[in-house]
Amino acid sequence: MAQNILTYDTVALDDEKSALVIIDQTKLPGTVEILSLTKQEDIHRAIYVLQVRGAPAIGVAAAIGVYLAAKGIKADNFDSFYAEFKKAKDYLATARPTAVNLFWALDRMDGFALANKSLSVPALKQALRDEAVRIRDEDIAVCRSIGENGLSLIKDGSGILTHCNAGQLATVKYGTALSPVHLGREKGMNFRVFTDETRPLLQGARLSAFECFADGVDTTVICDNMASQVMKNKWVEIVFVGCDRVAANGDAANKIGTSGVAILANYYKIPFYVCAPTSTIDMNIATGDDIPIEERPGGEVTEMWYKERMAPEGVKVFNPAFDVTPATLITGIITEYGIARPPYTESLKKIFEAKTPGRKK
Repeated sequence: MAQNILTYDTVALDDEKSALVIIDQTKLPGTVEILSLTKQEDIHRAIYVLQVRGAPAIGVAAAIGVYLAAKGIKADNFDSFYAEFKKAKDYLATARPTAVNLFWALDRMDGFALANKSLSVPALKQALRDEAVRIRDEDIAVCRSIGENGLSLIKDGSGILTHCNAGQLATVKYGTALSPVHLGREKGMNFRVFTDETRPLLQGARLSAFECFADGVDTTVICDNMASQVMKNKWVEIVFVGCDRVAANGDAANKIGTSGVAILANYYKIPFYVCAPTSTIDMNIATGDDIPIEERPGGEVTEMWYKERMAPEGVKVFNPAFDVTPATLITGIITEYGIARPPYTESLKKIFEAKTPGRKK
């Protein structure tokens, strides 16, 4: 019998083989293929082509990736070691521009290296390994806390709509937007989940539906332009989405189409929540206008999922990976430290003030 997708590690370290181990999410749901990546070029490519995706999972992958780069550096003093380490860190940082967890994890590993430069190079490499594993373990705990906080907003039998995939496949375990669902299932609860297919890469249909269905959830895939009708039918009581970056004012960048879902939820008076670990909240960016938006290749729209090209050769394609949902449309931002509510300039600041003393931000 095939393994349930939820029993696989989304992101892991195989230190014996000096490999980043991931599920190739471009092959799901048809094929579950586990990749063991040892080259920095392959790790960079895996992030760029979405073999590993989801802001938290990207952050964990980057932390493990830069540790593996550090492990292979031949140097007998910190300065020589750090020069090569910085090159590896800067290289991985170019993989994708929007998900702040990528930069957060790399900066945390960089800061950790600088804070421990008095160690011998072998000891520093071991310490960096421990820090990468710590980042991975923290992701599991953070997502579970987000799930607990989100679970307080729903009840057995609730109808939930989600966009894209912010589930276990986007993190190490549980997920962010789907964490309340998976955690509720652990407690024996049942939900009705509607997953927008999420054009053009279909993460909702391929990934969210896949993991929800595997968890025994009553799951319905809908085309992105069906969300309004589902809401009008009163089948949805709450919307949970993830995000790749939250600005200090509460504006949130998530997979393209999320802002449209928020507008519909506002019209139908349905609560709309963004689920975000504090590592995804960028207090250095004032508003969503300052969030860089990645534009993907046009072929993802015109031909990627088709046997034959589905648009005229040479036609222009606009394919942003994300859009920004304004804070005015967000009912609350669910973090591991609680639920922030408007005004977000104040509540998010309080969330960060509440973080455990000594915990790295």
